[in-house]
Amino acid sequence: MIGRITNQQQLVSAQRNVQTSRALLSQLQEQAATGRAVTKPSDDPSATASIMRVHAQQRATEQYGTNISDGTAWLATVDDALSSSEDILRKVRDLTLRGANEGTMTPATRSAIAGELEGLKSDLLEKANTTYLGRTVFAGSSSAGTAFAATPAPYTFTGAAGATVQRRINDSETVRVDVDGAAAFGTGTGSVFALIDNIVTDLTAGTDLSARIGQLDTHVSALTTQHGVVGTRYSRLQQAAQSNLTQSTALEAQRAGLEDVDPAKAIIDLKSQEVTYQTALGVTARALQPTLLSYLQ
Repeated sequence: MIGRITNQQQLVSAQRNVQTSRALLSQLQEQAATGRAVTKPSDDPSATASIMRVHAQQRATEQYGTNISDGTAWLATVDDALSSSEDILRKVRDLTLRGANEGTMTPATRSAIAGELEGLKSDLLEKANTTYLGRTVFAGSSSAGTAFAATPAPYTFTGAAGATVQRRINDSETVRVDVDGAAAFGTGTGSVFALIDNIVTDLTAGTDLSARIGQLDTHVSALTTQHGVVGTRYSRLQQAAQSNLTQSTALEAQRAGLEDVDPAKAIIDLKSQEVTYQTALGVTARALQPTLLSYLQ
């Protein structure tokens, strides 16, 4: 036996259909307004989880990009300081060679060369204490403010031994962005600064400077070696920057595929649903018009 469908049942069914149509219309309106396919987790729990994962990856990638930029700036500062230091030390070597030519040296000439050497030493010390954003680039993570102190002990290296400055460039790799000042310039009485002092003393006293040339060459070699290391790290950061950009682009495409709506499709779907909703309202209104018979039933 087939049961009779009452007006009340028809009303409930019609209301349910209208509410469903209205809810879908509201969802499509929100999607069109925001440009997002998923505006709240209940829209699509599975897609929401994927979107959250992509967002987390994007935040990490953005931070790596910041680290890479900062590390690149650090190494660019170090590179400039080392280039200038090498130039200064070559000038020191040239002056030392002139000073070693005792046959043409007069006291006035020696004094003039000694003065130039003192000035170059000050310039070199300034380069060794180069900073980036208030941090000394040759002193590791030290907060001393300078890498080398001229007083009280001669040219003491104030850097933090073994405490390097690292920048994470991806989830599995870091790159060192500072340089060991002790390896680049030497320390204490074995530093290049102390060597220049010794050259000045020998020059003033008329002592043979031939042996100092080889010592200077050793320090030039040390600077050149550290410069090469910096170049390798800088190249790695350039590669990392390109990879980071590629990863960022891929993640944004992935996010858009999960989260964004096609504007044209969203408008078409919205207009279609508006027609459906208006039709549902019209049909329901006509089908459920109250009559005297309806009340009697």
